[in-house]
Amino acid sequence: MARHIRRFVAAAFAVAALALVTSAAMAQSFTGNWPATVTQSQRSNGSYCVTLTDDGSYGWPHSGEAKLNGQNNPYPGYFTVIDGLITVTFTFQSGEGDCCDYLTFTARASKSGHISKGAYNYFGITDNGVVAFGKKDGC
Repeated sequence: MARHIRRFVAAAFAVAALALVTSAAMAQSFTGNWPATVTQSQRSNGSYCVTLTDDGSYGWPHSGEAKLNGQNNPYPGYFTVIDGLITVTFTFQSGEGDCCDYLTFTARASKSGHISKGAYNYFGITDNGVVAFGKKDGC
């Protein structure tokens, strides 16, 4: 009987240790300020700052609010990370004052919380390019 209890305790300990390691690996967050540099665009080449709040509020474990450029009156948006792809979307009033033009950044996002190179699209003015994200909290 004692031998069975020891096996059970050892197995329970192994399962608990695996659960802790797995949750620690998945606990990486995309919350922070990310420099985003757009190149190969017709109109929007330059450096931007994207602020993400990773709280799961948009239906995916890694999702939440996003802000573009700055602390005072930033452009609001949201982001999701789905199957290793991050999509950050911002909505603007169009030039005619109605809704809406969309600006998106789409890039690879790793489980370790790193965002790499991807695509830039501004659908309101039909502008495309490449976006490269810098290090977290780099702006």
